Amino acid sequence: MNASPRVPPAAEPPAGERAGSAEHGAGLAEPRSVQAVFFDIGETLINEGEIYGRWADWLGVPRHTFLTKLGALLATGGDHGDLFEYFRPGFDLEEEQRRREEAGVPNGFGPDDLYPDARACLSGLRDQGLFVGIAGNQPVQAAEQMAELALDADVVGISDVWGVSKPSHEFFERCAQLADVLPDRVLYVGDRVDNDVRPALEFGMRAAFLRRGPWGNIQRDDEALGECLFVLDDLAGLPSLVAEHNAGRALGPAAP
Repeated sequence: MNASPRVPPAAEPPAGERAGSAEHGAGLAEPRSVQAVFFDIGETLINEGEIYGRWADWLGVPRHTFLTKLGALLATGGDHGDLFEYFRPGFDLEEEQRRREEAGVPNGFGPDDLYPDARACLSGLRDQGLFVGIAGNQPVQAAEQMAELALDADVVGISDVWGVSKPSHEFFERCAQLADVLPDRVLYVGDRVDNDVRPALEFGMRAAFLRRGPWGNIQRDDEALGECLFVLDDLAGLPSLVAEHNAGRALGPAAP
């Protein structure tokens, strides 16, 4: 992975700024230009608040209690699977999804769950001639749900369709292959340090951390955030940040 400017580990970059701007010009190698941008799905493009709310309703748990427990589990290293298990011991996700389908309240997302800044962000990046992809850990059904949103993207990747999921390096390799560019020319945008930022950086990609949703507001890793190209509170300014980065610090064609 190419070296990039960093902030001191204890510092947290202001929203919408390059991580590492405090040390710009310190003699470290400049990062290569961004040619492709891939986005995570849940809590990056899709607001999952109502999705979790519908699960709470299905399980007969007050919504605020359900979401409070989710935050507590994330803060102690748990995940959403532990959340379901806590309220329904022996919880079987596939079985419960089948039951919800039969009851007419299927799991999933639609246009109302799309974050308001998502559509314009994707279009703004494609207007720059960049390859734009969407790729996240989602069930097979999410492929159709994403297609119905008609977002401005070159490709949509669903983990259960691909047969590989994050944080596996194979997932990020698939993204780079689809964009047909070297990993260090790909920017991966996501709300999770463990599933998005760390594995993308380890694979040699650039990373942008989005501080929204439960994971984005609870997970902390100053070292990983210091390696990010951008740390964001929303997607609205990302197209201009990428354009500025490419205009001012591009190094030309990647080495063979």
